[in-house]
Amino acid sequence: MPIPSPALPLKGRQDALPPLFCLMGATASGKSAAAMALAAHLPIEIVSVDSAVVYRDMNIGTAKPTDAERAAVRHHLIDLIDPAESYSAARFVADADAAIVDIRGRGRIPVFVGGTMLYFKALREGLDEMPARDLAVRADIEREAAVDGWAAMHRRLAEVDPQTAARLAPLDSQRISRALEVWRSSGQTLSSLQRGAASRDGDARPLVSIALEPSDRAELHDRIAARFDAMLAAGLIDEVACLRARGDLDPRMPSMRCVGYRQVWDFLEGRIDRGTMRERAIAATRQLAKRQITWLRATSDRIVIDSLAADAIEQVVAVAIERWSRLSFRTL
Repeated sequence: MPIPSPALPLKGRQDALPPLFCLMGATASGKSAAAMALAAHLPIEIVSVDSAVVYRDMNIGTAKPTDAERAAVRHHLIDLIDPAESYSAARFVADADAAIVDIRGRGRIPVFVGGTMLYFKALREGLDEMPARDLAVRADIEREAAVDGWAAMHRRLAEVDPQTAARLAPLDSQRISRALEVWRSSGQTLSSLQRGAASRDGDARPLVSIALEPSDRAELHDRIAARFDAMLAAGLIDEVACLRARGDLDPRMPSMRCVGYRQVWDFLEGRIDRGTMRERAIAATRQLAKRQITWLRATSDRIVIDSLAADAIEQVVAVAIERWSRLSFRTL
């Protein structure tokens, strides 16, 4: 596909609100490679939309950009916190807004790249004020789950908040726990709070959402398996072993519940063998991809590109340049 010539960036024109680009996709769909290719044609900087790469010292299992890639293209929202800390959608929105101002202040284009769909939703729609964490309620939920199991907790969530329960896997303990915590501490369901989220105040910039989606789920599964095997070969087990050896991390922490890390942790604890660890990690990644694709298909204004197409990267570049040229011209 021929790639059109780009328009010049709007240097210092914060008031003009040029388009904001979102490059979304399931895990292993080639988002990062497409973003790096786009950097050869437009003066972009990449803003990560990934709840795992915010953690320092978690490099292999999160597929962070390499040092060479970061040297070639400036990346944002990577290595922000220690694995013992927590990150939230609300903090992501604040960090993303700061990155937009910073990038545009240098006359460059922010491109949001990743697969954490809650963060994309927060970026697009904003967030309502959520109830504060209630440690006592959370502890009660954890105790109940230890006795009855997370599948039972999922059924309890379905009784009070069927919409949230319908989009969560029965063993998604972290999100089930939070949804139940919100209900028990505030009397409001998570779905009702999210429905009430207002659009971002004063933000009328054009939004271009490009989605890399696979035409063949089986081929995506093969890519996922190959990528996890590459992570193992690159030293993922040693990486998790170093994190575990710190002594201050727990497998229930959000960082250690990232796909791949929690399965390797179980292997290091001796609860499963290496083969089972690999199978569970790949299965969990496939489930993650399924949820990401479901979310993408509900995003009606997205531009869909087959992530398995031989020219998928060229298509992303061509679409982004064409939209930038057309929409940025409107704002002049």
